[in-house]
Amino acid sequence: QVQLVESGGGLVQAGGSLRLSCAASGRTFSSYVMGWFRQAPGKEREAVATITWSRGSTTYADSVKGRFTISRDNAKNTMYLQMNSLKPEDTAVYYCAAHRIGGSWKEWGQGTQVTVSS
Repeated sequence: QVQLVESGGGLVQAGGSLRLSCAASGRTFSSYVMGWFRQAPGKEREAVATITWSRGSTTYADSVKGRFTISRDNAKNTMYLQMNSLKPEDTAVYYCAAHRIGGSWKEWGQGTQVTVSS
C-alpha cells in the first residue's frame, strides 16, 4: 500500500521561500508519476507540478513556472517542492500524489498548509 506523507508547510511572508517534502513508501516507484497539487479555500484542487520518478521529467502550472521547482531523491524515496518568490495567491493546502504511468491520480497524502502573508 502506497503511503505519502507531506511536511514542510507553514506561514511565510510574500517573497519568501518554503520547501515541501513528500516521503513515499510501500512501493517501488520507478514506474510512477509523482505530483504536487494544491487547493485554496473555495477553489478546486489544481495541479502544481509533476515529475516522473525514473527519468525526472517535469511539468509545471503556468502560475508557478520560474518560481517552483519539483525534484526527487530516489535513494530517500522523497519528493520535494522548492517554492520561491511566494505570493499570497499561493496560499493553499498542498497535497502530494502519485500514480502508475498510464494510470490516474489515486494515491494522496494528507496535505500540508502553506500560508503566504502580504
